[in-house]
Amino acid sequence: MSESVYQKTDVVPVNPPVSAANSEMADTLISGHSPSAESPPSPVPHLVLRPGSAWHLVDLAEVWYFRDLLFSLAGRDLKLRYKQTFLGIAWVVLQPLLATMIFTAIGILAGMNKTEKAPYPALTFAAMLGWNLFANIVTRSSTVMVSNANLVSKVYFPRIILPLASSVSVLVDFACSCGVMAILLLIYHLNPFPHALLLPFFMLIPILFGLGIGMICSALAVSYRDIQYILPVFMQMLMYASTVIFPLSWVKLKLEHFHMMWVYPYYCANPLIGILSTFRWALVGGSNLAIGAVAWSAVCSVLVFIIGLVLFKQMESRFADVI
Repeated sequence: MSESVYQKTDVVPVNPPVSAANSEMADTLISGHSPSAESPPSPVPHLVLRPGSAWHLVDLAEVWYFRDLLFSLAGRDLKLRYKQTFLGIAWVVLQPLLATMIFTAIGILAGMNKTEKAPYPALTFAAMLGWNLFANIVTRSSTVMVSNANLVSKVYFPRIILPLASSVSVLVDFACSCGVMAILLLIYHLNPFPHALLLPFFMLIPILFGLGIGMICSALAVSYRDIQYILPVFMQMLMYASTVIFPLSWVKLKLEHFHMMWVYPYYCANPLIGILSTFRWALVGGSNLAIGAVAWSAVCSVLVFIIGLVLFKQMESRFADVI
């Protein structure tokens, strides 16, 4: 047991100590003869758990020790999500595909497709991949503490396992959606290499950003259950405020048309702008990669992840009592 969440005390005896005279008398009554010079039985050890330091963020050795639990929980989430469904895991592909078809129709009617050289459906689906990776991690990790209340209140394990397990199941869904992206690339004769080699690095940005927000929401949801009702509305508004439906070049063109370019830096302060732009650039190409937007998104993601981890660890010791 590590000291990341709980500290282990010294070994203590289960029964209270008795005097030597009482011990000898009890041995004489039971065995019928006086005790010899044998050593007294050693006390039975047991473990006492006490809250540890909340500033010790993650004990990687302890997380690795509970890796079987992590993968078991991730597998359970996948089975429960697609159990007794008509289409099963096909929903992983159909959901972003249907959304892409709707957003493509809206983009063509609004003339958004004229601002990019690459095919608009491929650009939209690439943005949907980045958005779904972020949004699914946030929504699923934000409810893990409440949905696993019985497990949290009865068994000890690193609580960070729960949001990590939900993120593993999201990565499985992401891998399935990448297969559809590969088909779109073949249809439009697009070659994503060598840009696509940077995609694993770009994936870390929405994963850290989503985990940070998810840990904050999951820690607060233990005490404030209305988080689970507020978060979907917030995520819906955030999607329309980001460049999921429309590319950044279209936003810049419209701001120039209405002489409102002063809004552009504030709009780009949204870290998701850089995240979705990197997915479009790595998978489809088109416009050049905005290094400044990517760096800003990476810095914000790391900061949000650290803040979420600190808040989660500080509140972890009271999860079992409050939940």
